[in-house]
Amino acid sequence: MSSNSFGLLFRVTTWGESHGPAIGCVVDGVPPRIPLAEADIQPALDRRRPGTSRFVTQRRESDTVRILSGVFEGQTTGTPIALVIENEDARSRDYGPIKDTYRPGHADFTYDAKYGIRDYRGGGRASARETAMRVAAGAVAQKILGDGVTVRGAVIQVGGHAVDRKRWDWAETTQNPFFSPDAAIVPVWEDALYAARKAGTSLGAIIQVEADGVPAGLGAPVYGKVDADLAAAMVGINAVKGVEIGAGFAAATLSGDENGDEIRMAGGQPRFLTNNAGGVLGGITTGQPVVARFVVKPTSSIRTPRRTITRDGAETEVSTEGRHDPCVGIRAVPVGEAMMACVLADLLLRHRAQCG
Repeated sequence: MSSNSFGLLFRVTTWGESHGPAIGCVVDGVPPRIPLAEADIQPALDRRRPGTSRFVTQRRESDTVRILSGVFEGQTTGTPIALVIENEDARSRDYGPIKDTYRPGHADFTYDAKYGIRDYRGGGRASARETAMRVAAGAVAQKILGDGVTVRGAVIQVGGHAVDRKRWDWAETTQNPFFSPDAAIVPVWEDALYAARKAGTSLGAIIQVEADGVPAGLGAPVYGKVDADLAAAMVGINAVKGVEIGAGFAAATLSGDENGDEIRMAGGQPRFLTNNAGGVLGGITTGQPVVARFVVKPTSSIRTPRRTITRDGAETEVSTEGRHDPCVGIRAVPVGEAMMACVLADLLLRHRAQCG
């Protein structure tokens, strides 16, 4: 299998399956002499790990990370950093009944069509379990970006229920299990997810990720654009089906005088009056917050019977048992943050390589 790596100078390669003995990644291109320890990575993993609330999968994984290489006496050495997480609570028996059946919405059919073999235990390599290593890599990327760059994310919609942006409070995202910036929407989402779970189905979500403190000048025309790299990174997350930057699709409803971000001077520096561009113009960062949103489809593993076929072409129905997120978008927040950090770290190193 190819295409398990992303990034150019800051390059991440992940490995492992949902129900294998472990998952891991190799992070290459990290500059030397950066302080790094497992304690710098673990907090991000704790935000993504399963079993943290009633609204995510109840699979019990500590997601304890170990650094195997690339760090000596508390500092990076400039060599590849290998990270590993042991799988502790895999229940492969839950998937025995569907080993020869293609689940709608999953990659079962396409993996079989491509490779002629698939790991049916929890989706194998296609499982969102792989994203734990993206989060670990994102924590390493944040060390490269430094304290001056803050990356944070929030769920802004679950099903048909969106946050009220007038009540937006970033601090609130740490006070509820949904990463919601709007405290008032939380009970609405709770009711919606309880209803979906009772009905044997699931809901989708929209996540917003922002990076503050990003310097102007990162990215490159015409094929190294920041928004192109971000879009590729975000849509590469499991179950993501759409990405937008800044105003995104809403820009179609704006006129030219509304959409273009006007500029003034403040303290001897350019100051944009709005940020419809999402912090990117011509593929290069403006110094404003970099803003991206992505949509996560409803979890495909549901108890409601669905029409499908088996490997030998027989028509049948399938319902998926086991432990699954009623809304996989909730735990996608730290994954989106990680991918933003990885892209920005790569862009920063590429900028230094060309421009000093």
